[in-house]
Amino acid sequence: MRPLWVAAGLLFVGLGTVGAFLPILPTVPFLLLATFFFARGNPAWEQRLLNHPRWGPPLVEWRTRRAISRRAKISALAAMGMGVLVTALTLGFPWWLLVLAIVSVTGGWIWTRAE
Repeated sequence: MRPLWVAAGLLFVGLGTVGAFLPILPTVPFLLLATFFFARGNPAWEQRLLNHPRWGPPLVEWRTRRAISRRAKISALAAMGMGVLVTALTLGFPWWLLVLAIVSVTGGWIWTRAE
């Protein structure tokens, strides 16, 4: 099973890396999943993620307090808003309403997390 845990961890590190460069794709949620899988497959790699100077602090904050920084919340909500706008401009009615509903629920959940 360990190779499968490690493979899943690497997949999510890859998606997180792509998310660091694309404005709509998230980074930290993918890295949270990577730490989950690395904890089961390769604890040393999990620790490397948690000790990373850029990505470690938000991962540790989520793990210990289930907290999201205000800056991260605002960034996430802005990216989600851009996603709704892009959907409205490209797919139009009624698809943008579906995306708006999903973003409203997930954005509300994000905004109500501790800081």
